[in-house]
Amino acid sequence: MIGVAIALLVAWGVLIAALAILRPRGGLLREALRLLPDVLRLVRRLAADRTLPRGVRVRLGLLLIYLATPFDVVPDFIPVLGYADDAIVVTAVLRSVVRRSGLEAVRRHWPGTEDGFAVLCRLTGLR
Repeated sequence: MIGVAIALLVAWGVLIAALAILRPRGGLLREALRLLPDVLRLVRRLAADRTLPRGVRVRLGLLLIYLATPFDVVPDFIPVLGYADDAIVVTAVLRSVVRRSGLEAVRRHWPGTEDGFAVLCRLTGLR
């Protein structure tokens, strides 16, 4: 029993370290949190787009499941950090999606403003 608890704590620590490595740099995390509603609509639209590769749609579907489940790496009741992990996971998945499906697909489905799209491009590493 103690071994299982220790293994779970180690796994949680590894996930926290991965989130720290994948986090957006240069103050972009705050902007990512502001964009979260638009990004969620984007993810839903991209997941429903049958023209995208199947692997991309699967990643997006898994992301939506992760966001819908009440269990997170960092619980949402922890101020700031609770929602920051969601923003980091969304950013990491979107980086992968944009690199695989291209900027045009994301641009076509973006529901927000041009400024928001510029922030999204910075978050995903697009120029």
